[in-house]
Amino acid sequence: MKDVVSRCPIEEAMRVLSGRWPTLLLYYLKDGTKRFSDLRRDNPTVSHRILTLELRKLEEAGIVQRTAFPGYPLRVEYDLTETGRRLVPLIDALGDWWEESAAARAAGVKASEPA
Repeated sequence: MKDVVSRCPIEEAMRVLSGRWPTLLLYYLKDGTKRFSDLRRDNPTVSHRILTLELRKLEEAGIVQRTAFPGYPLRVEYDLTETGRRLVPLIDALGDWWEESAAARAAGVKASEPA
């Protein structure tokens, strides 16, 4: 991962959560444990490689827990850690904000204009 420039907690959080996939993965994992194939089905446009890299990044950050079960074929499940579960209200709030502001976007109201 890239180095942090300012040591600001927001910068560090954004380093982990930025991009197209991390918050989507957290959104799908908020409902419980998922296998790798479930996450691929939930996000059909993500490549196998990118999904693997993003899950590793979230695992390194302590947000996602990976559990591998012995046997053939290897079964791997992913779940949110307690730290990851603490992000769920923030992700839900972001989704709520987006839905609540949909009418303003549809009407073409600029963010700086009063509603």
